[in-house]
Amino acid sequence: MTDQTRVNWRGVAGTFLEFFGARDHVVVPSASLVPAGDPTLLFTNAGMVQFKDVFLGREQRAYTRAATLQKCMRVQGKHNDLENVGPSPRHHTFFLMLGNFSFGDYFKREAIAYAWELVTRQYAIEPSRLIVTVHTSDDDAAAAWRAMEVPQARILRLGDPTNFWMMADVGPCGPTSELHYDWGPEHCSCHRPDCSVELDNGCLRWLEIWNLVFMQFDQHADGTRGQLPKPGVDTGMGLERISSVLQGVNDDYGTDLFAPLMDRLQRILGHTDRQREAHAVAYRVMADHGRAMTFLMADGVVPGNEGRNYVLRMIMRRAMRFGRAAGLTRSFLAELASTVTDAMGDAYPELRRQQSFIESAVRQEEERFAQTLTGGLQRLEELISGALAASRRELSGEEVFRLYDTFGFPVEMTRDIARERGLTIDEAGFARAMEAQRSRARAAQAFGGAGDDRRYAKVVRKGGSSEFVGYTKHAARARIVALFAGGEAISQADAGAEVEVILDRTPFYAESGGQVGDTGLVRAATGAAEVLETHRPVSGVIVHRCRVTTGRLRVGQPVRAEIDAPRRWDIMRNHTATHLLHQALREVVGEHARQAGSLVAPDRLRFDFVHLAALTPQQRDAVERRVNEQILADLPVRARWMSYAEATRLGAMALFGEKYGDRVRVISIDGYSRELCGGTHLSRTGQMGLFKITSEGGVAAGVRRIEAVTGRGAYDLVSKHASILDALSKELNAEPEALPGRIKRLEDRVAELERQLRTQLRDRAVDADHTLDREDGLKVRGSVVAFSDPGQLRTFADGLRRAAGDRVLAVVGSESTGQVVVLSSDPAIHAGRFVEALTKRHGGGGGGHDKMGQGGVKDPSVVRALVKDVVTASVLDDLITAARKSA
Repeated sequence: MTDQTRVNWRGVAGTFLEFFGARDHVVVPSASLVPAGDPTLLFTNAGMVQFKDVFLGREQRAYTRAATLQKCMRVQGKHNDLENVGPSPRHHTFFLMLGNFSFGDYFKREAIAYAWELVTRQYAIEPSRLIVTVHTSDDDAAAAWRAMEVPQARILRLGDPTNFWMMADVGPCGPTSELHYDWGPEHCSCHRPDCSVELDNGCLRWLEIWNLVFMQFDQHADGTRGQLPKPGVDTGMGLERISSVLQGVNDDYGTDLFAPLMDRLQRILGHTDRQREAHAVAYRVMADHGRAMTFLMADGVVPGNEGRNYVLRMIMRRAMRFGRAAGLTRSFLAELASTVTDAMGDAYPELRRQQSFIESAVRQEEERFAQTLTGGLQRLEELISGALAASRRELSGEEVFRLYDTFGFPVEMTRDIARERGLTIDEAGFARAMEAQRSRARAAQAFGGAGDDRRYAKVVRKGGSSEFVGYTKHAARARIVALFAGGEAISQADAGAEVEVILDRTPFYAESGGQVGDTGLVRAATGAAEVLETHRPVSGVIVHRCRVTTGRLRVGQPVRAEIDAPRRWDIMRNHTATHLLHQALREVVGEHARQAGSLVAPDRLRFDFVHLAALTPQQRDAVERRVNEQILADLPVRARWMSYAEATRLGAMALFGEKYGDRVRVISIDGYSRELCGGTHLSRTGQMGLFKITSEGGVAAGVRRIEAVTGRGAYDLVSKHASILDALSKELNAEPEALPGRIKRLEDRVAELERQLRTQLRDRAVDADHTLDREDGLKVRGSVVAFSDPGQLRTFADGLRRAAGDRVLAVVGSESTGQVVVLSSDPAIHAGRFVEALTKRHGGGGGGHDKMGQGGVKDPSVVRALVKDVVTASVLDDLITAARKSA
């Protein structure tokens, strides 16, 4: 390689992976940013996440050495770098982590020798620039560094927690050793005469480039530590940081990983170099968040209000806010997404595959935030006006937080606008409200397995395992390997007992990948048990949760395991259908319509997919028709085991949120569909019979859900609909083909009668001409009527609302009884609270829900004045404010 090629980010990463590949490490592809099958993490935040089960002893791999370039996200929980992004030239939400791993193979001496050779020879970093740290108790690591001829003065001993790492409160843990790069005294930012890595004060002179974790202990719940039987190595080197060293820039954002983004932002803003430097914090935030946003969406995350989706929306809005602060007045995130794809799409093809969808979704989110910002400014103005009217000089912290939480309105904007009006905000109150929300929403970050998992892992360590034979068999001879009851291992279980049974071989499919587990029977010579559910808590073990129905079961005895075959057939029909549905959706609405979750049960299937809008009736029909065409074609369904690399070369789809090993099972439906899947399937699509969609709707921002039935479920649905159709035909005295026209004529007749009724009611109105059309688009209609029936009042108010269009406030008062009805189609005006405020002005009361309110006054003669209030601009503003304030 040329020097230039060697130090660009691709060359830096390539050198690392080639170095370890040449030393018998398997180069493993990066896992998704969404951890597969791990509810304890919002995002993959370290290179070791995909190997967690290996370190915990739950999973065995075909190799004992690995190297990766892992996509990572640190923005929530224990590892949260968000607030440092922007002010710091070294912190990121999204970053790329190089790492090498040993699973019970080499340990400290070899790991340190590899690290020193790579850094000083392959990367040619001057050894005198390097400082290493080891744990105060770790003489072995210190000796290993001395063996590399690192001077004693450059080996620093630090204690907990700096140089000790724990996977969780219990479980694998061990000392660490870090490599730090010395940029030189001219880069010192702490200005202390004793400036050192030991101070750990964020001084820009020192840059941690590599952390070597030596997992050698097992932390017990009582605080004691035992030695792990197979110590391991887990290292992490940030690609951004090592690139900054090799490219000679003491700022990650000056590397070629960020240069295209920073330059694109400068063109968008039209800034000079001096202006760009003046807005350095905003540039860093926008570049970092733009990159994180793009990679998250390529891995299936879409903006929303919960969990990962909320985090994505939050960083996008943070980028937008800093963009406004830097002078941007238009949308820009889609252009950043395009730049990320141009710069990194060759190395990460998922960016190119999802480019169109990502940019479309980003534009929608920017438009949504622009609308949110308008609503937030209006609400803030109400808060400021209220504070000034009450002679308060401070905005409530809870109100400021509610503005942030409800409208997504940045607190920095609130602070700036309040300052312009001579106000401050209750910073402590806001911080308390924010921390309360964080406490509620904070995702659990613990790595350790539950105690239940440990007992199953112990079975594996003792040589016990479960061979799954259910792809080809519905019944099998087996032997009981272990029994558990109440979390404890037992030797036998009697009739009536709830027990977990582990067999050495089983036809029972364990719940996985959205497919429910099998049920059935386990029979022995001495007794029998009903299998209620089946799951796989750790790799290699299938657990059958059973109820012993007769006799007794004992560890070691032979049994016959038999699944509920008709139930399995129904499950297989629905599972094969999800594969056909997945491909049909991609054909009809686009390749971005990838799976985002599923449920395969005997009675139905549920399929979540990424898409920004509801399916049109035509799209829904087209999807259903394509699936049924493949069923009628009676296509063969084949399963093949192959390496993950071979499967991806063949174009097999890996599904969102699933975890795959080195060898994977590929389900191919005669060239129509090809997916990685461990579930059970039909042998031909014709065995499905029929596919019918029962519903389609949204479950989160950018995620849609289809529910459907096949086989017996589809037959039952069609039969039910036929019965309903027959009943309607008889009731309306029309053939089924004529029913739509017959129903349409009846609807038209009802509408005409309602129109006539409204006209008659209007003719009886005393005064129906009060109107007000505000500049903000709100239309107010008020009437005083003579009749008193509450139903007629509501019908009349509804007529006013419908006639006026969108964003209408309709108020009708009866001069006969003093009753008042309010209908609101403005989401910002709560009808119930509005009528309460309105009638209270005239000695009455009322209430209701957001769209309709009812109330009254004791003196009917004031109804005219009451309705007049509604179309009096100043009074109306007070009423709207009162309604909103009481929310």
